[in-house]
Amino acid sequence: MADFATLIDDAEVIVCCGSGGVGKTTTAAVLGLEAARTGRRVVVVTIDPARRLADALGLADGLAAEPQRIDLAGSPGVAASGELWAMMLDTEATFDGLVHRFAEDERQVERILSNPLYRNMAGAMSGTQEYMAAETLHALHGDDRFDLVVVDTPPSRNALDFLEAPGVLARFLDHRAFKLLMLPTKTGLKVLGSAAQPLLKAIGRIVGSDVLADSVAFFQAFSGMESGFHDRADEVVALIRAPETSFVVVAAPRHDAIDEAVWFAEQLVEQGVGVRAAVINRMQPAFGVGSAGDAAGETAAASDPVVAALWANVAELRTLREQEQAVISPLVDIAGADAVATLPLLDSDVHDLDGLWTIAAHLFRDADPISPSG
Repeated sequence: MADFATLIDDAEVIVCCGSGGVGKTTTAAVLGLEAARTGRRVVVVTIDPARRLADALGLADGLAAEPQRIDLAGSPGVAASGELWAMMLDTEATFDGLVHRFAEDERQVERILSNPLYRNMAGAMSGTQEYMAAETLHALHGDDRFDLVVVDTPPSRNALDFLEAPGVLARFLDHRAFKLLMLPTKTGLKVLGSAAQPLLKAIGRIVGSDVLADSVAFFQAFSGMESGFHDRADEVVALIRAPETSFVVVAAPRHDAIDEAVWFAEQLVEQGVGVRAAVINRMQPAFGVGSAGDAAGETAAASDPVVAALWANVAELRTLREQEQAVISPLVDIAGADAVATLPLLDSDVHDLDGLWTIAAHLFRDADPISPSG
């Protein structure tokens, strides 16, 4: 079973990753909650705006784009120094903040923020959300209010975007085409006119001349900021790959969710980051000690029909658990049994702090064993 107590003691950043709908956001909140209980000052960053999590954390107005402190008064055994904060990723606000940080003056800020291409890129461009999640992680890691940042990453099919986005930005800023567009207006138009005018005309026919003009205007307004963005992207990459950053893969006992979790775990291993731990949510509980076959034997041996029916029910439930154990085995193989914890299917969804504490108790004190025998 994964040692999550050591994880939350040692890490400065915990990144929860996996597909959507597997309890990833709830797991991130639980890790933060338990870390606060032990005395750490934690901020949880989620991309999930769902009311359910906000309600569970006691945030009547929902999650905001800035960290909000969660009231843990009355929670069991919380250390006096422990604090839990939570926020929701705001991609556009984070991008706007970077523009304000690296622009030379307010005129440059205004030119960029009012540019139609920038507004589209800040809100909808592929990879922007992943990069801004990484950027938010970096900013919070440097915030003296917190000593642990827990990040719930975007549920992307290509979840590795979170790792790659800062590097992609850095390479883009180094690209020759970008550097051409960054030239001052007169020189830039001269170069573009002599070398790239046919290409630009072709692009203009496809995307529209207004879009092309907005693009050129945006890149020229960006002039002087590229080094700041480049350096920041390098810092984000370094933090993501630092020893104090731990990756936790979250999955559910379904073939599709396990396939994605395995794929992501393999990518982490290939990139030298590795999987610190894995959580598999909503597993069938272990009903006593023994296998489905053992329960079937008891069913056959029982002389009382009521007892036989009870054992038959146990056999059915154990069969479901063993089938789920088979489904999750590829993830256990790659992460290692000592890095995987399974959490039981509960009789209700999480809707308050008590529900989060219930999951924390399972994860940190009595998580289900991995072996099918229960």
